[in-house]
Amino acid sequence: MSIEVRHIHKKFGNFQALENLSLKVETGELLALLGPSGSGKTTLLRIVAGLDFYDKGQVLFGDKDAQDKKASERGVGFVFQHYALFRHMTVFDNIAFGLTVQPRYIRPSRAQIHAKVMELLKLVQLEWLADRFPWQLSGGQRQRIALARALAVRPRVLLLDEPFGSLDAQVRKELRLWLRRFHDESQITTLFVTHDQEEALEVADRIVVMNQGRIEQIGTPEEVYHNPANAFVLNFLGSVNFFHCRLEQGKAIIGDTAIDVPGLTVDKPHPAKLYVRPNQFKLSRYPGKGSSLKAVVEYLNPAGTVVKVNVKTETGELFYIEITQEELKQLKLVKAQQVYVTLKDVTYSEYVKNTP
Repeated sequence: MSIEVRHIHKKFGNFQALENLSLKVETGELLALLGPSGSGKTTLLRIVAGLDFYDKGQVLFGDKDAQDKKASERGVGFVFQHYALFRHMTVFDNIAFGLTVQPRYIRPSRAQIHAKVMELLKLVQLEWLADRFPWQLSGGQRQRIALARALAVRPRVLLLDEPFGSLDAQVRKELRLWLRRFHDESQITTLFVTHDQEEALEVADRIVVMNQGRIEQIGTPEEVYHNPANAFVLNFLGSVNFFHCRLEQGKAIIGDTAIDVPGLTVDKPHPAKLYVRPNQFKLSRYPGKGSSLKAVVEYLNPAGTVVKVNVKTETGELFYIEITQEELKQLKLVKAQQVYVTLKDVTYSEYVKNTP
């Protein structure tokens, strides 16, 4: 079942929550809505679910307009950030709840409900917790139970609102991998809200980057990360360094120093702002064949698989750089050491009106 929203507008008083927003979630796709707080992600999700109403526009499930359908009639499974499990009910009864309250003429028999609940518990790998209560479970277990409950009524689409937001980092990482495997097996159309860039990049088939009620870019994780549509997308999807310069004949002129800019050509010299990710720099102990910036190591953190280095150039630029452990061994870096900075690549550049 596909989901499509067309030219959605939504205001809360004078606040424009969504502005002329259109997108389509293909059947069987896992689409992530990614953006900062206040960008309109949850508002859009609630409108799709039928829990909020738009001012103008259209929501379609398949090719049918959903405007006149209540939330309970849309065939939607909704998973909230804070689980919303019934504390006085066992895990089994929480999952069974949506089935037991169905009208009598479509309600499954007790045996069918029992079989369905056990099937879902096996699916989320928690069948041994059927008789426990929510307060006896870990956060990750409760979130999987909430997902099983949403799936019990066989929804046509699944809506997830920051489902891992209240969990610690390690549990979030484990559940991201689990959710990706689950989706590959179930192929249920899923709309997933998050403000966690790493989460969206790991889990989603496509990502919708939102800002101030509008869409900045739609694309695969690879597309939005490596080919950002604008500076907002670039800044939101991971760490980035930026600096003003003058582009001229394949070089960035910073103060009185020129540095080579690989793969970037300009028709004529112009002032610009360059955006460079931490792994797109190269550090050397000595100046190489090309042009480079002289700098001093101000901070060095070798803990982890990636070594984090902050340097300050003689022109006053501060760069956050990431190198490998092997590079660290070769360079024998220490704090206050002099190094030379070159560029391996540039993610994004934009023209600026005034020379910096």
